[in-house]
Amino acid sequence: MLWTSWLVLLLCWGAKSGEQQADESDGTPARSRADIHRQRSPPPVEPLDFGFVPAAVYDTHAYYEPGPIGILFHMVHAFLYVIQPNPFPKDMIVKVIQQNMGGIKFEEWRKPDNVVLLLQWIYYEVGFLTCATIGITLVVLIPIIGLCFCVCRCCENCGGEMHQRQRKNADCQRGFYTASLIATSIFIILGVLIAYAANHNVTTQIKSTRRLINTNLRDLKTFANNTPTQVEYLTAQYTTAKNKVLSDLDNIGPLLGGRIHSQLEKEVVPSLDTALRMAGAMRETKEALENVSSSLEVLQEGTAKLQASLSGERSSLSNTLSDPACTNGAVSQTCNTIRSTLSQLGINADFSMLPDLSHALANVNTVLKTDLSNIVQKGYSSFNDTPKLVHEQTKNIVSGVKGMLDKIGTEINSFSKMFPVEASLVNFTTFLNKGQKNIESYYPQVDQLDFYRWIGCVAALCMVVLVLAFNSLGLLCGACGYDKQATPTTRGCLSNTGGNLLMAGVGFSFIFAWVLMAIVTTLFVVGGNIEKLICEPLANRQLFKIIDTPFLVHPAKKNFLPGMLFLNPNIDLTLGSMYRDCHENYGLYHSLQLETMFNINSFLNRTVYNKDLANVFESVQVDLQDILLLEQAGRDNLINFANSGVGEIDYEAYLAEVNKGVTLVDLLSFSTDLEAQADQLPRGALENALKGHASSIRQIHREQVVPMLQAMKYVRARSTLSQSIKQLQRMSSNLPVKVTNILSAIDAAEYLITHNASHVVKRETKGFTQSLEGYFKQYTEWVKNSLTAEVAQCKPISNIVDSMEIVACSFIIDSVNTFWFGLGGCCILLIPSIIFSVKLAKYYRRMDTEDVFEDGQEGWN
Repeated sequence: MLWTSWLVLLLCWGAKSGEQQADESDGTPARSRADIHRQRSPPPVEPLDFGFVPAAVYDTHAYYEPGPIGILFHMVHAFLYVIQPNPFPKDMIVKVIQQNMGGIKFEEWRKPDNVVLLLQWIYYEVGFLTCATIGITLVVLIPIIGLCFCVCRCCENCGGEMHQRQRKNADCQRGFYTASLIATSIFIILGVLIAYAANHNVTTQIKSTRRLINTNLRDLKTFANNTPTQVEYLTAQYTTAKNKVLSDLDNIGPLLGGRIHSQLEKEVVPSLDTALRMAGAMRETKEALENVSSSLEVLQEGTAKLQASLSGERSSLSNTLSDPACTNGAVSQTCNTIRSTLSQLGINADFSMLPDLSHALANVNTVLKTDLSNIVQKGYSSFNDTPKLVHEQTKNIVSGVKGMLDKIGTEINSFSKMFPVEASLVNFTTFLNKGQKNIESYYPQVDQLDFYRWIGCVAALCMVVLVLAFNSLGLLCGACGYDKQATPTTRGCLSNTGGNLLMAGVGFSFIFAWVLMAIVTTLFVVGGNIEKLICEPLANRQLFKIIDTPFLVHPAKKNFLPGMLFLNPNIDLTLGSMYRDCHENYGLYHSLQLETMFNINSFLNRTVYNKDLANVFESVQVDLQDILLLEQAGRDNLINFANSGVGEIDYEAYLAEVNKGVTLVDLLSFSTDLEAQADQLPRGALENALKGHASSIRQIHREQVVPMLQAMKYVRARSTLSQSIKQLQRMSSNLPVKVTNILSAIDAAEYLITHNASHVVKRETKGFTQSLEGYFKQYTEWVKNSLTAEVAQCKPISNIVDSMEIVACSFIIDSVNTFWFGLGGCCILLIPSIIFSVKLAKYYRRMDTEDVFEDGQEGWN
């Protein structure tokens, strides 16, 4: 435990000097922090990859599986449970310790409390006391009974008389005694084997103890050698958070400026987009006006020629109808009918009457001399330069933060190097090496002592084996030499030898039984109580509860372990909690609750992200006054376009002319009707003239109307005119209102940037600084978690406790208890063995006298 105390003091160095500053830095009321958290959650922070702390690989596997001998261990445990079924007396032991910490004095046992505790202890130990009393009684009585038995037989009593009376069931009794002695001997042999197996298991497991010692010491060395590397790794990973912060600061323009840009672009970009679309509409308007002008020229040229041809043909036809022949009664009606249709010979769509667009086109050309698209692009560029503007305005702050971060890194490295960890751990490793050498130097002595122990146990078993040997030889000689025809006085030498051997076994039983019973009683009392009071409570961790009982050692000292390690018994640290944490392979910082001595979280918060750094981050300010979305020239350009006259054009007139046909009437139908009417006239010059006019009209239709309807030139001109007029009508609809809305949107966006963007800037700046703070919080949280679970993992401590339990209880106590269990069974069975041997020897030994009947016949046939 000395090395543990040393390591704890090493880790806790400087805790008192840091606690007051930690309290000041953490002085913000919890309620205020909760309110701030409810107002706005921190922005999502990119997770940092700190890698994996170099893990220590421990070799000790503190687990023991006894194998087949475990059955014997369970039998002994069951026997002890029958002897001692009471639960572990935790409260009684605590009272005993608390009442007798100043030393046990004889006169104090008379106190009522101590008397009650003594009675409770007797009640708890009643099973052991009863068995021990029986064992002591046997130890005392066996030699006395043996002595009396010997004296009694010397006086030819107690079966010492060399005379055997006749019995009708003599053979049955002999068989019963033989079988009983054989069964008893078999059970004694089993007891000897059990005891020998336990004795041999101790020797075998002592060799395994060396492996446990070596692996535990090796794990302690691994712990000592790996801890500085782990601490250095934690310190070095500050660079990961620092580099990420520096990277974000180097990219503060795209990051912070990008956030501000993304928040403002919801209002700014749509207004610029509408202005840019209007610039495109200007160009499209010019193209549409030019298309209308060119299409009108083509269509006006074609309609002018057609108008001239139809006018000439109409005049010629009118002159023909003025002929005197048309005055006749029948002819005059036809001529009048033809004359009434002359007005239909004319064009329908007259494009020459449409209003001129040259003025509007000139105004649009004047407007287009100013490149509105370029002006709008400058607005885009000015707004998109927000990241650059942020970078320029925060350049000095970034350089200052870099210097502070370098200083913080130096402070962390200096703090980690302030303690001579490596030198101390080297000394600790040297101490372990020397300790290992010292322990190994005792191995020969341990082996020698174990050999003596093994010899002593074997010698005790040999006493039983000697009795078994006499019994076995007596049974063998007696059974082989027994002759049913022989009388008791004429029994053979072999049979007599068997009887004598059985009696020799009885004698040695009396000689050795009390010694063996003394050994069994002593081992039973010691081993059984150790199993019930130490091993079982240690296995179910009840023993830790006794040690962890508050105020056990002193009425003013609450906890024993922190009082010993930290000289502060009020820390809520118990041996049981430390063992559980170490068993789960937690770090020593968590297992020993070192945060009560040195709060690493407060230290990191005070060092990694201190008030100075927070103040620098809070001083970040961004001014967007220099952003100009639309220059005055662009505004004037939009206004001039709205006043260009495009919206005043009579588009309906154009569409009406475009939708009209080429002529008022179908010339082919007109010529056909004219010929039909000419056929109704008498043959003559008038008929021929009218048919000639019909032929001329067909020619006009064929040469002028059909090309205007089918020629690509005129078709394209009409289509272009129709589409351009519709496009102009659509674009010029509410043009002043559209321009006004565009200018209003741009004004609103500029007002937002220059006046109302401060809250956006503050919010995004706060979010950016919180993201930087989040990197440090990730580092401090990672350090805390690593100290809890990965740094200085104290599994070797729990392994030492488990190894001690395995060696002391599983290797030694279980084997010792199994040894007295087997040997005690042999001692108990020696009593019936003595009885059966004495009874059976009477049937094998040669008697001095025998019963003789009056008729001269003997009863031994």
